[in-house]
Amino acid sequence: MLRLHHVPLCPFCRKIRIVLREKGLTAELVEVQPWDKPDDLLRLNPACEVPVLVDGAHTVCDSQAIADHLEEAYPEIDLLGRDRAQRNETRRLVAWFDSKFDREVTELLWREKLVKRWAKRGFPRSEVVREGSQNIRFHLTYIDYLYQQRKWLAGDSMTLADIAAAAHLSVLDYLGDVPWETAPGARDWYAKMKSRPSLRPILMDRLIGLKPPVHYDDPDF
Repeated sequence: MLRLHHVPLCPFCRKIRIVLREKGLTAELVEVQPWDKPDDLLRLNPACEVPVLVDGAHTVCDSQAIADHLEEAYPEIDLLGRDRAQRNETRRLVAWFDSKFDREVTELLWREKLVKRWAKRGFPRSEVVREGSQNIRFHLTYIDYLYQQRKWLAGDSMTLADIAAAAHLSVLDYLGDVPWETAPGARDWYAKMKSRPSLRPILMDRLIGLKPPVHYDDPDF
């Protein structure tokens, strides 16, 4: 039995939840609060960060390490691409969203608005949120450009690149921070992603006291 220790509205945890469902794998979901440094999580990952996947005798930390483990351990459904060129492009774009996008957008919006709230570390800094709101427009334009050239972000098939991007954007969309009207192509791509069965349970997550926009779980938004 696979067991995933996660935070529901964490983009890196969502990335792995989507990967698991795309591969047809069932995992027990264990919700944790890393900011409280629980002993159970510390024993699994001394960094006290999620996601953490327990797969039999294997404990794997970090979303990309987990994604790599799942690709190697369960190769029947491939999420990197059909040929070397697409696999290289997938890896480039996963790094883009999990590093550049995270640094320039997710960290400035999600961490300020949600993580601070969860950890009781003060209030969002308006100048940081403003910067993230400006930066996301550039990234949406880039997604729009990629989707105009291809059927999916990394090529002609859905890959981990689409999953990583959707995981980040789904969290920001919950907060109402994605100006979809500025990038129709990006919106069309995300609507296609939202229609996949792997995303439906993800989009059912709710936080007490914080409702998402009406369009949040509607594939036809």
